[in-house]
Amino acid sequence: MTETRKLFGTDGVRGVANIYPMTAEVALQLGRALAYVIKTGPRRDKVVIGKDTRLSGYLLENAITAGICSMGVDVLLLGPMPTPGIAYITSSMRADAGVVVSASHNPYQDNGIKFFSGDGFKLPDELEARIEVLMTDPDVGEVRPTATEIGQAFRIDDARGRYISFLKSTFPKEMRLDGMRIVLDCAHGATYKVAPAVFDELGAELITIGVRPNGKNINYKCGSTYPENVATLVKRHGADLGIAFDGDGDRCIMVDNRGNIVNGDHILAVCAQDMHQRGRLFRKTVVGTVMSNLGLELALKSLGLKLLRAPVGDRYVVEAMLKGGYNLGGEQSGHVIFLNHTTTGDGILTALRVLAVMLRQEKPLAELASLVQTYPQVLVNLRVKERKDLKAVPKACRAIHEAERRLDGKGRVLVRYSGTEPLLRIMAEGEDHGEIQQIIEELTGTLERCLS
Repeated sequence: MTETRKLFGTDGVRGVANIYPMTAEVALQLGRALAYVIKTGPRRDKVVIGKDTRLSGYLLENAITAGICSMGVDVLLLGPMPTPGIAYITSSMRADAGVVVSASHNPYQDNGIKFFSGDGFKLPDELEARIEVLMTDPDVGEVRPTATEIGQAFRIDDARGRYISFLKSTFPKEMRLDGMRIVLDCAHGATYKVAPAVFDELGAELITIGVRPNGKNINYKCGSTYPENVATLVKRHGADLGIAFDGDGDRCIMVDNRGNIVNGDHILAVCAQDMHQRGRLFRKTVVGTVMSNLGLELALKSLGLKLLRAPVGDRYVVEAMLKGGYNLGGEQSGHVIFLNHTTTGDGILTALRVLAVMLRQEKPLAELASLVQTYPQVLVNLRVKERKDLKAVPKACRAIHEAERRLDGKGRVLVRYSGTEPLLRIMAEGEDHGEIQQIIEELTGTLERCLS
């Protein structure tokens, strides 16, 4: 029988720190189960652990380290490091797995744990389900190495430098950012040292915010979920563009010189056009998600390219890319994956790719991003106590079908549960914003009554 996940969502285990499931006890069990899965025999296995800047990072980092070491597996501690940096170090150091302690864009009181395999890719659903089972398996509890067989923990002091060097190596050697003024918002998160170093070393003039983490200010009215902060500073300082990262640095939202927001859909179109022109876009296809704006699909179609939609979550985008042999994919939220360079979304690398296109084509971001004419899209998050199967609620099904009928093929309705929060996400997209807003309000009201 296929095992199903209960703890793991679309991006690891997540919740309020020090409340189940984000407790030290669960972290220790996760560490033991992970170590049990990767142990290969007599050789000394090793796991890389990194985190963002949350106060609770110490609690969970130490607990999961203890669990891994208790199974005779060594731990390599990176400290605060962007999620893609942890994936890169895991692969480059030939580790057997990587662990990220982070809740991404969530507020500081939340935290999460997600795993990478030794090749830097997130674990598949099936393996996460297996780890959940092993957390309470008595056979795992009986494995108690002693004496010199107990695992050790080592701190990798040059991890940040290694990652910075890697990022710079992805930027064309003949290019520099001299004379370019850039606003950076690091969300008081994991990119707060790495991102400024990368862009500074490439020659940019920087205006930085969100670079003073105190454990409690990560994502607080800053970063990729508040790009208007960057937009204000871009206009105030006459900057060429702005870049806002989320707490763990695996996504970015950009701002053009006019102060307009440039999201993941725009970034995908800009990079797809450039890669296609240079013969580097595999199979003339970009992988997006069910949330990707219709405007992106139409923009790609105008270029003779195809949009393939995957479920929401960068892990599912990557799975579709690997399965189909594609090398560019991402989400509207700013997760963009360049499989020629990395294994997961990387906000800094994404910004560097866009900057390279600007320099190569000698065009400002505003002109490049105008390729996508965004369709009106309204999204409402409805908080729920339990995730009822919508197909088993007749009134909910009828309401969704009625909303789709009203759009008459000129838009979309998408209703799905969040993979990381107790939310039902209700989205409608179409040509007329007023009509979309009305559809959303009526649909939300009906679903709220059905699910309460």
